Amino acid sequence: MNTLGLFASALLLGLAAPALLAKTPDCTGPERWPASMAFVHLKNARVTDNAKLDFSKIKVVRLASERIGKDLYRQLHLVRFVERTGNVIEVITANDASNKECSVSAVDVYVISRRLGGK
Repeated sequence: MNTLGLFASALLLGLAAPALLAKTPDCTGPERWPASMAFVHLKNARVTDNAKLDFSKIKVVRLASERIGKDLYRQLHLVRFVERTGNVIEVITANDASNKECSVSAVDVYVISRRLGGK
């Protein structure tokens, strides 16, 4: 590769490095904003309640985190609630977060009524 090619590669890497190294917020815990608000929505809709849930079995997986502004990210999470009866309730949440705060926006909650394929 010639000098111009090396310079162009270094320039592109330099421009892309901040985006590649940017730390996305970690809002994946069961006690964090997406899961907490998902539970509130489920409780308000009378889908489940405190007595029915086994809180030790809540599982949260971040599905996506897209930068939409300076230190602002749109995040999607899969939240799995397990009731004491074994019934599983899965939801997908969508909200905005920053590295300082997971609760930059309200949480949209989508209940998965049926899962097709996969595990």
